[in-house]
Amino acid sequence: MALLSAQNLCWQVANKPIVNDVSFDVHQGQFVGLIGPNGAGKSSLMRCLYRVNTPTSGQVSFAGKDVWQLSAKQNAKNMSVILQEHSDHLGLTVRDVVSQGLTPHKSLFEWDNSQDGLLINQVMSQVDVLGLSQSPFQTLSGGEKQRVMLARALIQNTELLIMDEPTNHLDVHYQADMMNQVKQINKTVFASFHDLNLAAAFCDYLLVLDKGCLVASGSPQDVLTQDLIQSVFRTSVSVDVHPTHGHPRITYHYHD
Repeated sequence: MALLSAQNLCWQVANKPIVNDVSFDVHQGQFVGLIGPNGAGKSSLMRCLYRVNTPTSGQVSFAGKDVWQLSAKQNAKNMSVILQEHSDHLGLTVRDVVSQGLTPHKSLFEWDNSQDGLLINQVMSQVDVLGLSQSPFQTLSGGEKQRVMLARALIQNTELLIMDEPTNHLDVHYQADMMNQVKQINKTVFASFHDLNLAAAFCDYLLVLDKGCLVASGSPQDVLTQDLIQSVFRTSVSVDVHPTHGHPRITYHYHD
């Protein structure tokens, strides 16, 4: 059984299809990437998965259960989400934000205990934000904020991690750092990407969305072909093999 499944998923606004009859499965342990040009519907699709957009038709299931039939708390135990944009959590320290990951596992008036504190310290150290513990979250750089949100997701301890273009506003160092951290946690990951080379480097399986429709799926080697990229992204490219890691490498022809 798939861990996450979308079946004939549609979402529209004012009778305009944004996500159009999309079906796919994500299996436990996979790192699945969603790619497509701007306006393809990637973020809209992602929001259907984590229950922000109510599908017009179709179904999203987690371990065989419709996510819309589960409580918000149960869904928060099943999946954690890291976005490319997030609120500044005004007034909260980094430690406060990370500790929010414990909320789905607590009763309404249950306080964090000493064991929780040790876990928070361990996870913050793991993603290299322990030294920022008492810093106001809103004062952090983009890369620091994303590491804090990763720490919160790890504390949440879900089977599935969903990331909506989490590296979109990060420089090259923080892009690689963020994705290496995610790759090392050994969780099932579903992430959308703007950068095709980043998707090729880290994903086991890719879904290609164009104009709201799923137009291709498969391994990076199968999907990231010159013909598909030029057709879907409408740009001239060459595709070869990365000399160190063996995954597809895309070179853009900027002056064609």
